[in-house]
Amino acid sequence: MVFSPPSWQDPLPFDPPDSIPISEFLFNEAYGRHPIKASRNPYTCGITGLTYTASEQVDRVELLARSLANEFGWHPNKGSEWDKVVGIFALNTVDSMTLSWAIHRLSGIASPANAAYSASELEYQLKNSGATSLFTCMPALDTALEAARASGIPNNRIYILDMPKQFSGDKAVPFKTVGQLVTEGARLPKLEPLKWSPGQGKRQTAFLCYSSGTSGLPKGVMISHRNVIANVMQYTGYESKARRERKPVDRTEVVLGLLPLSHIYGLIVVAQVGTYRGDEVIILPKFELQSFLRAIQTYKIWALYLVPPIIITLTKNQEVCSKYNLNSVRTIFTGAAPLGAETAQDLQKIYPTWKIRQGYGLTESCTVVCGTPEHDIFFGSSGSLLPGIYAKIVSPEGVEITEYDKAGELVVQSPSVVIGYLNNDKANKETFIDDTDGKGKWMRTGDEAVVRKSPLGHEHIFIVDRIKELIKVKGLQVAPAELEAHLLTHPSVADCAVIPVPDDKAGEVPKAFVVKSSTVGIEDNDKITARSICKHVEEHKARHKWLKGGVTFIDVIPKSPSVKQQIVQQHQQIPAARNLELMGKGIRGDKAEESPRLFPTPPGKLRTLKWKKVGGFQSTSKRGE
Repeated sequence: MVFSPPSWQDPLPFDPPDSIPISEFLFNEAYGRHPIKASRNPYTCGITGLTYTASEQVDRVELLARSLANEFGWHPNKGSEWDKVVGIFALNTVDSMTLSWAIHRLSGIASPANAAYSASELEYQLKNSGATSLFTCMPALDTALEAARASGIPNNRIYILDMPKQFSGDKAVPFKTVGQLVTEGARLPKLEPLKWSPGQGKRQTAFLCYSSGTSGLPKGVMISHRNVIANVMQYTGYESKARRERKPVDRTEVVLGLLPLSHIYGLIVVAQVGTYRGDEVIILPKFELQSFLRAIQTYKIWALYLVPPIIITLTKNQEVCSKYNLNSVRTIFTGAAPLGAETAQDLQKIYPTWKIRQGYGLTESCTVVCGTPEHDIFFGSSGSLLPGIYAKIVSPEGVEITEYDKAGELVVQSPSVVIGYLNNDKANKETFIDDTDGKGKWMRTGDEAVVRKSPLGHEHIFIVDRIKELIKVKGLQVAPAELEAHLLTHPSVADCAVIPVPDDKAGEVPKAFVVKSSTVGIEDNDKITARSICKHVEEHKARHKWLKGGVTFIDVIPKSPSVKQQIVQQHQQIPAARNLELMGKGIRGDKAEESPRLFPTPPGKLRTLKWKKVGGFQSTSKRGE
């Protein structure tokens, strides 16, 4: 059975164009965007107030593109896009999208990277993507330089995105800035128009974002221009009913631009959709509660695009929140990780006028698959399918489920489903199914879902479990396979498995089960060994990948396809290891305590094996027969 968008939604007004770049679609009123003269300023810095009008934004894109062409020797209509890959490793700025669209103006590819990455993680993305230049910001410069050197990117191909002094400090900027490049572009000759062939926008990669997909290590996701255009149209259509019912003066919004523009949620839903609809995005480089609240109060923000950990922070810090005027807020939209019905209800009690809505999407679906409309809020649900998106619920045996409230893997079809993974045929075959009816590719999401009807009678998607192995920390992906591969490089680790454990603030955090190597002596202190393992991760991986769920030592990791499931299920029977203090304050732990063995002792082995919690970690304590 194929599930469809609800009857209240209008179909897309026209097929997503397949022969133009994203910026042409976003800035040309012929494609249905909000009139430029009636639009709000697309991006405003929430710290300094720096802003540009929509017309100025168009000009800045063109001027920056001229400078990039001059710097790199690129021509809009010559060369492959794969020879024009630019890495972007920076916090949010008012010119983040200016840069991406300028790259597209030259038929290039923008590859945004998580600003929390370590040098080795960034190095992997730069090498894998084939990036030949890198744009960063002053707070991330040291990491960027280390990764660039390791990737073969010379210093004359490193550039800086301007940031407020509160973040960049008073240090001299050692490289050209985007602002300087825009100024130089005004003195350079005009670029010739792009001359794309029919269907080029469907075939050509615009963004190369990195995702772990349904399993495994991070992979380059090739997102075409048409993929982005399609989801902009879909999300705009999904919210058009609510906007049409408002007064004309209220049909554009002031929205929060806090989510990283390197993450698909911020990149598409906030940045691209906001520009098309004439909204104003208030840019914040990172989350800090008081600057977040101050921005809402100062700029009278209407719509907050958030992730569940920030919502939890709001509910638990009312003494601080109550000092700010948040009356401008009308709606919040949350995604990237599930928002529990109880948390939504807690927030609703505090802010009864807010419309609390949730959505669901993936990098591979670029972006939103379903969302909660203002008139049909159903707590716990991820909402109804967007226009032009279709879904199936499929059992583990591959049988399509036709009844409501029966779980299976969510499989979706949309023109926004991406081209595929870069140089990874195996993952492509596992994830994507060819388009057979002209409505777009199908993709297996790796998430378990059910369909239920809301009180108004409309079908809603509920994400109930994760089939894929990914851990979601504050909405950011952590691939167990990536951490396991890294842990195995530690001399004390013979084997390991990484699983998610619940965390009040982050939703989930990684926890490692480790089999110690033979080099670890009986006399070695478990607490010191565990701390060394955690430090090994901290020195090479971004903070959200740290082992904040702790380390547990066990005798053996079961070798079966369901190993993670076994560990997760039986882990519930074991007292959770205390979190590490990861800020240089040492380890906190309790007295040793015993609990049941995680895996049964094989015949002929020691009869009894109990858990001993030492300094916040769990180890095995053997007793002879």
